[in-house]
Amino acid sequence: MTVITAPQPTRMQIVLALLAVYIIWGSTYLFIHFMTEVMPPLLMSGIRNVIAGGLLYLFARFRSGGSVPEFKHWRSATLLGFMLLAVANGGLAIALRLIPSGIGALLTAMLPLWIVILNWLAFNKQKPSIPTIAGLGIGLIGFLVLIGPTSLSSGLSLNWVGVVIVMIGVASWGTATLLAPRLPLHPSQLQATSMQMFAGGVLLLVFSFFYEHPTLAMWNDLTPKAGWSLIYLIVFGSWIGFTAYAWLAQNAPPHITSTYAYVNPVVAMLLGWAFAGEKLTDKSLIAAAIIICAVVIITSQRKAKKAVVE
Repeated sequence: MTVITAPQPTRMQIVLALLAVYIIWGSTYLFIHFMTEVMPPLLMSGIRNVIAGGLLYLFARFRSGGSVPEFKHWRSATLLGFMLLAVANGGLAIALRLIPSGIGALLTAMLPLWIVILNWLAFNKQKPSIPTIAGLGIGLIGFLVLIGPTSLSSGLSLNWVGVVIVMIGVASWGTATLLAPRLPLHPSQLQATSMQMFAGGVLLLVFSFFYEHPTLAMWNDLTPKAGWSLIYLIVFGSWIGFTAYAWLAQNAPPHITSTYAYVNPVVAMLLGWAFAGEKLTDKSLIAAAIIICAVVIITSQRKAKKAVVE
């Protein structure tokens, strides 16, 4: 009897997948910024996720002939879609009208810090270690450097409403991340993700209808740059970026895959500076370095602790 084993991924395959996640997910902040220049943010996010999620669902459903989702699967997908897409991504799209895209990406890089706090206070009641607490303190210092009065006086103009919206979205994303393993989801990871995208997109369109009052005339203002940005977000941000990340999750060590959390903000800040005319001040660079160091400390500590348990 011959046993056929799946080929091991090569180093080059892992590097290419990592580069795809680094660059594509880091660039989505810039293209969201381009889209929201001419289109209401909730409408833009809703259209993007309905199209991307719907087509991905059809692909996942008929490629493998998976089972039809049950009501409990859709209920869970709708809840996660609301928290991940309607609150977090929709809020980010609104905030990027108020703050630079690079700063928005930098603030979202604090997600691992939020997950540690929420996991400690509300979920597993697991007290963080001393290095983790140190990382939280460093992250707080970086946050204060970013939004403090000295940064404002150095030429970095931040809108406090935009900052608060992003932080609410980060908290919502972190809560959903910890809640997801406790919910009944479809057994196919690709299909479950597509359901969350589609449900979240529908909710975003509903919210847009009531709060943004979109009209057909809005499409007359759609510039070629905005149109190509929408296509980029669907094809690259939702499909290729997610596919690369899903592949990494199955073929690369978790501590390697998770590096996107602190590489994306650097990519976003550089792209915003290079293509959107956003200011890249000394204060923002210092804040970026501090926050990224804090995230690295938290991520490494959680990884090390997990390795000990296993």
